[in-house]
Formats: sequence, C-alpha cells, structure tokens
Amino acid sequence: MALKESSMRKNSSKSNSVKVKPLFFAYILKCADDTLYAGASNNLEKRIHEHNTSKRGAHYTKIRRPVQLIFQEGFQTLSGARKREAEYKRMTRRQKFIMINKASKDGQ
Repeated sequence: MALKESSMRKNSSKSNSVKVKPLFFAYILKCADDTLYAGASNNLEKRIHEHNTSKRGAHYTKIRRPVQLIFQEGFQTLSGARKREAEYKRMTRRQKFIMINKASKDGQ
C-alpha cells in the first residue's frame, strides 16, 4: 500500500513560499482483518502505537490488531484533520483505495 506523506504544506505569502510542518494528521489504518480505520491525531507515531498496544487505542482497532498505517495527510488545525477524517469515513472502501493509489502515483 502507498503511504501519502503530506508532512509539509506550503504557506502562501506574497514574497515566497515557506514550507510549514503540519501539526495534526488525518490517517487511514489497515487492520489485521483487512478492514480500514480512519482517525485524526496530533502525534501520529504515538497514536499508532496506542492502536497497536495500549488500552487507549480505539475499541475497533483493539480487537483487530496489529494495524498498519497506509495513508496520512497533514493539517495545520485539528478542525481540518477532523473534517478530513469525516470525509474518509463517508468514503467507500473502493474510494479510499483509489485515493491512496492516486496519491502514490502522484509521488506524495
């Protein structure tokens, strides 16, 4: 599976573009039973660890371990990440894989 890493976003300015590291992430995980899970976090590495090992992971992923990160997008606001997470959750499985494959082909 492709992993989209939008770890840098351009911040528009009149004189030049500055790359800004995202503070929040929307992500998609592939579970051991081949289902997909969408979430949002400000610390992606920690959150994936929680999904795989701790009691703090979502119930859905706790019973489907291990999980693997297959897609992520970075955002400057929690609101932006949560909105994108909601979009993922409205997508069909097929739509998610089309998006992931397109991002992979685009080199992102």
